[in-house]
Amino acid sequence: MTTTTTATRLKLTKLGEHIGARIEGLDLSGPLDSQTVDAIRSALNEHKALVFSQSGIETDEQQELFASHFGPLTTAHPTVTFSEQEKKTVLPVDSEQAIANQWHTDVTFIVNPPQASTLRAITLPPYGGETLIANAAAAYRSLPTEIQKLADGLWAEHSNDSDYVRPRTVNTDKEKAYQEAFVSEKYRTIHPVVRVHPLTGEKGLFIGTFARHLKIVGVSPYESHDILRLLQSHVTRPENVLRVAWEPNQLVLFDNRITQHYAIDNYGRAPRKLNRITVAGDIPRSVEGKSSYSVEGDASHYSPIVDPA
Repeated sequence: MTTTTTATRLKLTKLGEHIGARIEGLDLSGPLDSQTVDAIRSALNEHKALVFSQSGIETDEQQELFASHFGPLTTAHPTVTFSEQEKKTVLPVDSEQAIANQWHTDVTFIVNPPQASTLRAITLPPYGGETLIANAAAAYRSLPTEIQKLADGLWAEHSNDSDYVRPRTVNTDKEKAYQEAFVSEKYRTIHPVVRVHPLTGEKGLFIGTFARHLKIVGVSPYESHDILRLLQSHVTRPENVLRVAWEPNQLVLFDNRITQHYAIDNYGRAPRKLNRITVAGDIPRSVEGKSSYSVEGDASHYSPIVDPA
């Protein structure tokens, strides 16, 4: 299925029933007019993850410009810092420092996680290294009605001190330094397990590896983990997942409010580097309209809080 929007010359091909679309014939390296930005936002709301194979973006500055069309940018990370020579908005997702082979939504341990993330291919391994992106709204819809009702009222604590920074093995000093930096300041935030998307009104499972345990009286940690595992298993059902096979200079934009992603560790630790730039987000709201709240850690240096957009 391929459609063309005349006003924006946006050629879109759907990649899966529940998630993903490829956009071709659109040069993202310079300023975009409002019609084009609106069309991309609309496509993102519908498909959750957009793959731009011929984006025209070749520099960090161009990637910054593209991401800024959707709101103010965050800095690279709340805790991981880089030298002055590197862009403060750019997080190098570098196999020499860390791997992200845990299902997660970016930076959910702060009170206003990014609304959207961009990833751009810099260095690719000779094989493997794909990124999986899952639709958390489709996951919610797949739940039995009674489980949906249970999930609607649940809240979970998210922390950067999680399994995300506890790989099975630590091979290098760079990996150890990255992990130490990741937890150099502790963050804990309480988020609804079911988040309502501010633009589409969709309900999505807002969990992932940073969600450590539920905040529910009378439920043990073991039972809490079992409930989270049950919900997480629906997020990662193959029907809900897009597999991005990276190509040179490819750029992917995904909605961080209603997706999770996972970097497959299947490339023998060959050099692999993607540059990530994220767009500042709003504070999540539950089905009942209640807002997330911070328990520990101030991330104002990392991201402004924005109105839903």
